[in-house]
Amino acid sequence: MIRARDLTMHYGGLCALNGLSLDIAEGEFFAFLGPNAAGKTTAIKLLTGLLKPTAGDAWLCGHHVHNAPKLAKAALGFVPDVAVFYDKLTSLEFMEFVADIYEVERGKAGRLTGKLFEQFSLRPYAAEQIENLSHGTRQRLAIAAALLHDPRVIIIDEPMIGLDPVHMRVVKEELKARSRAGVTVFMSTHLLNIAEELADRIGIICGGKLRALGTMDDLRRQVGNTELEQIFLSLTKENGNPATEKVRH
Repeated sequence: MIRARDLTMHYGGLCALNGLSLDIAEGEFFAFLGPNAAGKTTAIKLLTGLLKPTAGDAWLCGHHVHNAPKLAKAALGFVPDVAVFYDKLTSLEFMEFVADIYEVERGKAGRLTGKLFEQFSLRPYAAEQIENLSHGTRQRLAIAAALLHDPRVIIIDEPMIGLDPVHMRVVKEELKARSRAGVTVFMSTHLLNIAEELADRIGIICGGKLRALGTMDDLRRQVGNTELEQIFLSLTKENGNPATEKVRH
């Protein structure tokens, strides 16, 4: 459902992403980890078509992200690390706007919006302009909007930012339920416990290169530590011996 081959991105003399290759299957919950400036956000922008790579290719549901962008993006629900809204719209108007973009029939869109507003505790804010919403409420609205058209692939960058524990649980349960139903979920996060709790496989990136990839058991065998925090630190530390290609498969 998500496929990347040798994705590379240069910003001038800086190589932000160096030859990323991934295959993420239908229904897989994939967690993407890395320190700041590791290349996570660049990879997400390339996978979602927001950037054109210096080299390499990406596909969503078999559709090339740049050669067939409408088909690729129609299958995608995307939540960036900083969601962008039309702040003068109300929450309900924004959902109607998103439904129109994805050509969701009005009656169906209304039913799905009602369900999502109930699930994410957004009903009290339906008539509220987005500029007046708290950060956590805006984050819940962004997630609800990304799910409105029942995407086959969800790419979500730092989904828990600004959420209280109650709504973190709601988001985790919904993403996991969608994954079990066959939706591919690609989640970038700094919260290692969330990654370990939810993900079928984990990828760890540092310095623009994928350093490790696999299940928790795979990572333990590759790196020799039992805790994800220690695995992460051993692969991304700036001092001492850097991670090597032998931990990548």
